[in-house]
Order: sequence, then C-alpha cells, then structure tokens
Amino acid sequence: MNQVKASMHGAVSIVNAIATGKGATLGISLGIEATVQTQPGRGIIFENKESNLSSRLIRNVVETSVPKPELEKNKITIFVKSEIPSGYGLKSSSAISSVISLACAKLFRPKATDLEILRDGVHASIKSKVSITGAFDDACACYFGGFVVTDNSNIKIIKSEKAPEDLTAIIFIPKSRRRGNVKKLKILNWVFSQAWDLANKSDYWNAMTLNGLATSAILGSDSKIITDLLDSGSLGASVSGNGPSIAAVVKNDKISSVKKVFSSLEGSMIVSPINNKKAEVHEV
Repeated sequence: MNQVKASMHGAVSIVNAIATGKGATLGISLGIEATVQTQPGRGIIFENKESNLSSRLIRNVVETSVPKPELEKNKITIFVKSEIPSGYGLKSSSAISSVISLACAKLFRPKATDLEILRDGVHASIKSKVSITGAFDDACACYFGGFVVTDNSNIKIIKSEKAPEDLTAIIFIPKSRRRGNVKKLKILNWVFSQAWDLANKSDYWNAMTLNGLATSAILGSDSKIITDLLDSGSLGASVSGNGPSIAAVVKNDKISSVKKVFSSLEGSMIVSPINNKKAEVHEV
C-alpha cells in the first residue's frame, strides 16, 4: 500500500474572474489536507465524515489526474480534512481539487509540474460544474499562497508574489447563504477589467475594493459595508468569490476596529492570517 498526504490553504478574492475570464486572489491560512492511499484492486473510495465536500468533484479530479491504466489496477481511497467552509466564496472547491490533484500526481506522475497539477484540478472543476471559469486564480492562490494574478481563460499565471507577513484577513460569513445571480457580473465587465489592471500593477488593495463595490452592487450585498470597512482601517475589502462572505484585509494592529464593523451584522467571523506558503506533499 502507498500513501501520501498533501496540504495547502484557502484564499480570498482580489478580483472576481467571472466577468472577464481574468482574476486575482490572495492566499489565507485556513488549511486543507488530503490523504490518498492506493492498493491493488479498483474503484475510488471517498472516506469522509464531511458530506458537504463534493464527491463528484473528487471523483472527477482522480479520473483526470490518474492515468487510465493505473485507474484499472488501483483501489484509491481518499480522506479530506478541511478548515475552509464551503459555499461562501472562500475557494473550498478549488482547494479540494488542487490538493487531491497534487496527491495523485505524487503517487502516479511524480514528474508532473505545478501547472499540470493545477490544470487537472481546473479541468475537473469545470467538468463537475463547481466553477464557471475553472477558477484557475483560486487554485493558484490555494497552491502557491501570496498574491496571484491570472488569465483563467488561457490557464496562465500573469503574476505571483509574496504578500507582506503582517496582514490578516477578517472574513464575515452572513447567516443567510443567499447568493445573487453571478452571470450578471458581466454587466460591469469594464469595471472588473479595470480592477484586474490595478492588480496586475500590484495595486492590490484598490483592485480588491473596486471589485468589492462592483460585486456587492450586483450580487445584492450592502456596499456600505465595504466603505465602512475601509473607514475602520482595512487596506482592501470585497465580497469574496461569488459571496456571500465578505473579506477585509488589515494590518494586524487594525484587527479589532474592523471586527467591530462586522459585529453589528448577523453572522460569524473568521480571522485568518494571510498565507505565503506553497502547497506540500509527502509520503506517509
């Protein structure tokens, strides 16, 4: 029996990629870990207590990243442990697809490059319909950490750089899980295009805030929250992904004043330092 363990982290949006096919993201330290075991036989077994993880996505990732002949002769068992809440725009499905793709590559294709590993996860995400764009920007931030600016349509990393270490993301998770119609984001594609240009110039906080105002206007979050967050010391603030969570990035000395803004709202808060660490995988 062979067994490997892969781990990486979640992320928050800087620029949503749905409108233009180009996105930007920042890694945060909420973790995810996948253990993949192989033994003679066949079949993909997903042993998890958390049923909210998409078993269809996981099956698609394994079928995409494991060569066919190997699928025929190996029984593959997968266990996932995640701190990233799913369905709130915090990149849980990108983290799942990337972490399993990484573990499978270690077992079956040890020479695979980072980009090949990420690409497999993206293709599986599109196939499973968990993402419209394949969420390459999200997958990269989960995998590499730090700031990542991407062209999702062409699966290309345009820019990747470490974030300052003294930053924390404060994420508000509203009680209501209502999400607006994400297809309508295209109405403001010129705004998202400008936000992406800012991110491409490393002007991440203005990019994030512009993205936040545009997404909240369309997805029905209260955009006043974004301006209140800036007023209380956030560097940047935005709806994360397609919502409904809202993320504010702050220097560590401003954490309590930003938490105050969220504390008047119905929901819960996650405080997560930013992450610059790349994904890891090893045999166990």
